[in-house]
Amino acid sequence: MSTGLNDLLIDAFERIRSTTRKTVEDLDVAALTFRLDSEANTIAWLVWHIARIQDDHIAGLHDGEQVWNAGWYERFGVPFDRSDTGYGHSTDDVAAVRVSGADLLDYYEAVHAATIDYVRTISTEDLDRIVDSSWDPPVTLGVRLVSVITDNLQHAGQAAFIRGLATRSLG
Repeated sequence: MSTGLNDLLIDAFERIRSTTRKTVEDLDVAALTFRLDSEANTIAWLVWHIARIQDDHIAGLHDGEQVWNAGWYERFGVPFDRSDTGYGHSTDDVAAVRVSGADLLDYYEAVHAATIDYVRTISTEDLDRIVDSSWDPPVTLGVRLVSVITDNLQHAGQAAFIRGLATRSLG
């Protein structure tokens, strides 16, 4: 049964999905790994990070298994730990995310589907449940969801901006 809360959250995650898909579609590896300078993030890294954060955080909310662990880590072949989500990455780490647009979108779509499945189970009462007591104040499920949505939207916008510059620069 869907509620207004579930519909609202699904709409937010669908907006991330829409921006992410439009950003990655039809780009080759050169455009996906285009950098504004030697220390800038790439579209490939940003979209990987969007998916990793969403996957890690949403799975953590219900003690579920991350999509990443269902063969995606091996498929991407990144040189960092399986649990890595991109926080604190160096310029070399950013450059190491070199995958096709199809792989990026396939992984993102699998994460998105898992997210929507979970979001459909949330009730209004669940929003106040403490999910991380290591912060002061402790983080509730509602705050964690808002954090994932805003982080993902910010990075999706950055990736879209880079797409515009990359397509003009690479012809």
